[in-house]
Amino acid sequence: MSTQKLISVVTPCYNEELNVNLIYSKVKEVFQNLPQYRYEHIFIDNCSKDNTVSILKEICKSDVNVKLIVNTRNFGWMRSPYYALLQSGGDATILIVADLQDPPEMIFRFLEKWEEGFKVVIGVKAQAEESRLMFLIRSTYYNLINKLSDTELIKNYTGYGLYDKVIIDILRTLDDPYPYFRGLISDIGYEVFKIPYTQPTRKRGISTSNFYALYDVGILGITNHSKMPLRLATFIGFVMSLCSLGIAFIYFIYKLVRWDWFSAGQAPLVIGLFFFSSVQLFFIGIVGEYIGSIHTQVLKRPLVIEKERINF
Repeated sequence: MSTQKLISVVTPCYNEELNVNLIYSKVKEVFQNLPQYRYEHIFIDNCSKDNTVSILKEICKSDVNVKLIVNTRNFGWMRSPYYALLQSGGDATILIVADLQDPPEMIFRFLEKWEEGFKVVIGVKAQAEESRLMFLIRSTYYNLINKLSDTELIKNYTGYGLYDKVIIDILRTLDDPYPYFRGLISDIGYEVFKIPYTQPTRKRGISTSNFYALYDVGILGITNHSKMPLRLATFIGFVMSLCSLGIAFIYFIYKLVRWDWFSAGQAPLVIGLFFFSSVQLFFIGIVGEYIGSIHTQVLKRPLVIEKERINF
């Protein structure tokens, strides 16, 4: 029986025909320099529209270390990677994206720190080769969600990292049909070793992330880990009702004192109507997001449905 530890590498992909061969080669090269480990490289494809699946099938034919799961449809970039993590069988599992924005060379350091006893070793973006505005927006979001969250979440962390079998086993016990993986790692509570890195730009292909996908992830992080927006809505509603009552009382007294020439006019009424209506709609939207999150949990749909799997 082999005494080598098995390391699982999970790579989610969608329309990555220009990158899958390269990420496969990079990971293979890393483990060729780590003879003390065996490895399996699990690709999970989210029903790509290009040649990604056919390329991966050819790789699977020539390399039994490579495994492939093909989904029946696109289940989103939160559920599919999480499902693949649960299919891993290694002593540790490494999550790395296909577009090479997660440097495969960092696997050496992940394993080094894992051998020292850390159950979670992650890469944290210290800098990114992207527009300063985009990096500022991301940083602002992480600061905001940390202020709102009941648990301290990790800033500039995308999921890239190594997770011990203990962590994966805990994830298997959770019954969450739409998990916010980055938040779950903080919730589990194990000590996390963070390795800063500079995220490079995507060299090939076009990112499939759009504004809606980023918004979905952002709102999911808030609804899954904070009740603050709901409490804030209650607090603001109470304060605004007191302010409205005070203003109404002042207008009433002023009208009694200056009955002949004081006219309230329509402008305050119109402005007040639109202001309070917009505030109401905003907080109704927040409540709707929480209800939508509850609705997703109650449906208990599977994370993904497999079309086929190869080399398992």
